[in-house]
Amino acid sequence: MKEIKLNVQKTYSDIATGKVGGCCGSGDKPKYAHEASIGYDVAELAGLPEGTVLGVGCGNPVALAMLQPGEVVVDLGSGAGIDAFLAANRVGPEGRVIGVDMTPEMLARARENAVRGGYGNVEFREGEIENLPVDDGSVDCVISNCVINLSVDKARTFSESFRVLKPGGRLMVSDIVLTKELPKAVVESVEAYTGCVSGAVHADDYLAALHGAGFADVKVISSDDASFLAETTCGCGIVTKDNISDLGLRSMKVFAVKP
Repeated sequence: MKEIKLNVQKTYSDIATGKVGGCCGSGDKPKYAHEASIGYDVAELAGLPEGTVLGVGCGNPVALAMLQPGEVVVDLGSGAGIDAFLAANRVGPEGRVIGVDMTPEMLARARENAVRGGYGNVEFREGEIENLPVDDGSVDCVISNCVINLSVDKARTFSESFRVLKPGGRLMVSDIVLTKELPKAVVESVEAYTGCVSGAVHADDYLAALHGAGFADVKVISSDDASFLAETTCGCGIVTKDNISDLGLRSMKVFAVKP
């Protein structure tokens, strides 16, 4: 488990510092083309600090989280801050957003972005999503974007999300899931794990883990083709247009409530 975490941390450190960057195969596509294809409003993204959008998401959880002014939000695996800042715009100055990430270089980038963007209602904390540095029952909503698939203990991650939520609080995540078993060579590939592929679990197991953590009203909002992974920063070279159908990957958006 420790080795997996170190590999994930190294990959996202490289992305944060620009050693790995851009979307492979993007050609002459417009700026934010990938983000627009997975549900982001390009006009909203254009208002974020430069360097916030890294091309590693698989959906837009903020758009579906029904955030209200004054709410407290936790973003699991907050990266450079894209979803944290969008959430901050919705909860307003009376609300608060806590981004949690385990990669120091990513945290540094997010904090710089927060200063440049004037986001006084956002803070970024170093920590693992399996052990959230957040108080019990203190959060209205937990969001996450293409991160839980990277967790070495998804059941623990969902239990931690449940713990920090207030009664009636909700979870809204976008993530990569499977519809069938992956080939052995992919399962054993470090690059496939850090590329959001081999760490994914079957959709049924993902939903069962949410129920097991205590969540109710678990709903799949959508389950879409994940071929975009062939062009994202982390999936480049792992997922191709030729093998996507064989891998059985889906981009799933899931909503759940803490009773």
